[in-house]
Parts: sequence; C-alpha cells; structure tokens
Amino acid sequence: MKNFLAVFTGTPEATERSGWNALSESARTERTNAGLQAWHAWMESHKNQLVVAGGPIGKTKRVSGSGIADARNNICGYVVVAAESHEAAAKLFERHPHFSIFPGEAVEVMECLPVPGA
Repeated sequence: MKNFLAVFTGTPEATERSGWNALSESARTERTNAGLQAWHAWMESHKNQLVVAGGPIGKTKRVSGSGIADARNNICGYVVVAAESHEAAAKLFERHPHFSIFPGEAVEVMECLPVPGA
C-alpha cells in the first residue's frame, strides 16, 4: 500500500457557482448538517484506509528567503489515505461531500513519496 495526500480545494468562484451564497440561512444550515453527516459517513466507510484523518486548514503564511508573509491558496482541508495505486486513491473521493453537498471545488490526490536517501 502507498500513502496519498488528498487536499480539498475551494474558491470563491466555486462557492458562487454552487449557489451556496443564495441559499437561505435555514437551507444553508440544513445543507451543512447533511454535509457533515455525509462527511462523517465517508470517514467511517474509509476508516481502514485513513492514515491521517486530517481536517480543515486555516489561513496561510508563506515562508521564503524573503521572510514571512500572509498568503492565499485554494487549500481548505486535507486527509492522508492508503491505497494500492494513485487511481484507487483518487476513486475514494468520487462524489465526496466536499463538492457533492458543500460548495468545495475539488479534491487533489498525490502520492506521498519517500525522502531520497532516507
């Protein structure tokens, strides 16, 4: 089995396209509750493949040779899963609540490679 990092992405444009902001407060609350139930069900049904349960991501700081600065990216959460292949790992996220219920944009899945020489 290999490990794969999955990052959940979201943008203001994806939120707007989803109609999320146009929902009434009660409809948004109802959808949020349904989304959280579906997300927890996804986690439960994939618990044998979860390496790191992950979670939401907060604001970003960028550290470079120039110092530390506020930054922005589209990452809003992460999880690490185990799977036989990259394709198998990606399939775990088909119809995921992140974008099928919530206004998330996508889930990007990448293999966690070993450190060279380690």
